[in-house]
Amino acid sequence: MSEDLDLVSVVVVTYNSAPVIETCLESIHTQTYRALEILIIDNASTDQTARLVADTDLSPRLIENEANVGFAAAHNQGIRLSRGAYYLALNPDVVMVKDFVDRLVSAARTNPGVGSVSGKLVRPETGRGAPLLDSTGIYMTPALRHLDRGSGELDHGQFDRRQYVFGASGAAALYRRAMLDDIAFDGQYFDEDFFVYREDADLAWRAQLRGWSCLYTPDAIAHHERRVVPERRRELPEAINRHSVKNRFLLRINNVSFLEFLALFVPILVRDLCVFGYVLLVERSSLPGLWFIVQNLARLLKKRRAILSRRTASRRELLRWFRFRPVAFEWEPR
Repeated sequence: MSEDLDLVSVVVVTYNSAPVIETCLESIHTQTYRALEILIIDNASTDQTARLVADTDLSPRLIENEANVGFAAAHNQGIRLSRGAYYLALNPDVVMVKDFVDRLVSAARTNPGVGSVSGKLVRPETGRGAPLLDSTGIYMTPALRHLDRGSGELDHGQFDRRQYVFGASGAAALYRRAMLDDIAFDGQYFDEDFFVYREDADLAWRAQLRGWSCLYTPDAIAHHERRVVPERRRELPEAINRHSVKNRFLLRINNVSFLEFLALFVPILVRDLCVFGYVLLVERSSLPGLWFIVQNLARLLKKRRAILSRRTASRRELLRWFRFRPVAFEWEPR
């Protein structure tokens, strides 16, 4: 390997992650890419997470928060405390193949306009002899839903080409430091109003607004045991579902221009009616998520103006990403 390696900051945000954190740390320890700094930010776990991290031979830097500040705020801590040219946001339930970081960095180096890189995430279980895909990048629908490309599909090589995608799943996403600095607002990289869930889609969207690309590279493989999926909604904690509802509207407020909203009005309206109906009739515990938007609307609109005032991408460049089927664009070596 080259002696001139860019430092990669690997940052894991934990919350009651004792069952999975040791295997995650072991996969960091076995990476072939050696220019790593490792930070673990624990959001006031009540289990043995912090002790297990402290006892590992890996000797990561451990930050123990006194309260659960959420995924977004904890990663903002990590970005501010870290020094790497690249920032790898890694969930504690992710286990990386040993060359995962190496492959991500190699992909990022192909083009300085690549602001983030997604690898191929697969689930631990298999189906009919083939791995089950978890994510090959985020895609957006005209109804403003963000979904993981390939989620739940058998891996038959249908996503084995390097391509540009809308964004990378925050479970294991490599971000270029220069991009994070470019899209930050009020000292925040991830939007802390999201707290948890959809914050990776928001960051990806803001990067697209500023003209940064996300590159998917299939040779970077990691295993991810995803728990939050649409089909399991009724099994999820009320707080997760509440943030999911709230964050749907935060995504729109932050990133959608008026003309783009008009272009997508019908699918957005249909989906909104479904969301409102479901919350009112079935999931009333999520009503405070809608009330958060009402209470904070003036502040949120001020933030929106700041984000959209720095936009460089055209409406055409943005709208090409919004399709009911996953869309990606071919990568060509420079």
